Amino acid sequence: MPPRQRLSPEARRAQLLGAAAHLFARHPYEEVMMEHVAEAAGVSRALLYRHFSSKAALFAAMYQQAADRLLVETRLETGLPLADQLAQGMDVHLDYFTANRNTVLAANRVLAGDPVIRTIISNELDVLRERLMTVLPLADESVRSTVSDVLKSWLVFVQVLCVDWLAHETCPRSRLRDICVGAALGALRPLLGEDLIPHGESASPEAAG
Repeated sequence: MPPRQRLSPEARRAQLLGAAAHLFARHPYEEVMMEHVAEAAGVSRALLYRHFSSKAALFAAMYQQAADRLLVETRLETGLPLADQLAQGMDVHLDYFTANRNTVLAANRVLAGDPVIRTIISNELDVLRERLMTVLPLADESVRSTVSDVLKSWLVFVQVLCVDWLAHETCPRSRLRDICVGAALGALRPLLGEDLIPHGESASPEAAG
C-alpha cells in the first residue's frame, strides 16, 4: 500500500464515502467488504473503522449523501407546468438509479428493514412532498390535507415501481417516467381541476429528453 496521504477529517470522510459509493454501485451489497473499501481508498482497515463502525454505518452515510444530492438536483419552481416539473424530478432520480442500481436495490431490498435506511428514504420522500405542495396551486385550503396524502401515496408508489423496474426492467425508462408522471396528474386532477391540470398536459421536449 502506498504512503497514506494526510487529509483533514472532513476530506478523509469524503474520500472514504467516494470509494464506498463506487464499490456499492458496482457490486451487490453482500459482496462489498470493509477491506475492499479500505483498499480502494488506499487506507488501512483500522482507519476506515475509525470513521465508520460497520459496513451498515458506511452504507447509510453514503446513501444519506446521495439523498441530499438528489434533493439539491431536484428543482421545483412555481409557475412551470406540473408535468414538466415531475418529469424533471423523475429524470434526476432515474439517472441516479440506473447509474447506481446495486446501491438502490440494497437500500430498498437488502436493507429495507434497517431503521436508519428507512429514515433516510422516508425523510427524502417527505421533503419532496413538501416541495410539491409549495408549487401546486392550492388556493383552497380545504383540499391541502387530501393533496398531501395523495402525494405521499404517489411517492411511495413511484419508489416501489422504480425499484421493481431496476430489478426487472420490464419497460423502457421513458415509459416508466411517463407512467409515474401520469399517475400523479391523474390523481391530482379531481382535486385541482381541469383548468390547473388539463388532460393534455405533458412534459416539454427538454424534460422528455
